[in-house]
Amino acid sequence: MDSQNKSNKPQIEKNHSFWQSWQHAWSGLKTVVKEERNMQTHLVLGAVALLAGWYFQLTTSEWLWLCLAIFMVMLCEINNTIAENICDLVTGPHYHPLAKKVKDMAAGAVVFAAAFAVLVGLILFVPKIWQFVLTR
Repeated sequence: MDSQNKSNKPQIEKNHSFWQSWQHAWSGLKTVVKEERNMQTHLVLGAVALLAGWYFQLTTSEWLWLCLAIFMVMLCEINNTIAENICDLVTGPHYHPLAKKVKDMAAGAVVFAAAFAVLVGLILFVPKIWQFVLTR
């Protein structure tokens, strides 16, 4: 019963264990996936890319490039969400040009990472798809 009451209270002191830190990190990841439509899109497209990698039997180095691209996009999206939330916390319902700059730059980082991911996908998959088409 005591553990039920503890979970309802916000934690205001330092984490006391690795497990507690892990739970907070996992909660943050679940929140960004649940609340951010763009993260959901990145997850779906990342899963499609991973399935394509499995289908086309990527080499180890190709897998590394694919995973790097997927993780970069997701990390940028998480950082974009962090920047948006901090700006909203600081400015409240009011517009501020610096908050807009921060949000735009964070969104730009996502676009930049997504462009990298598309480039990696094209380099990895176009030759394999082309070979697949030619052999059919």
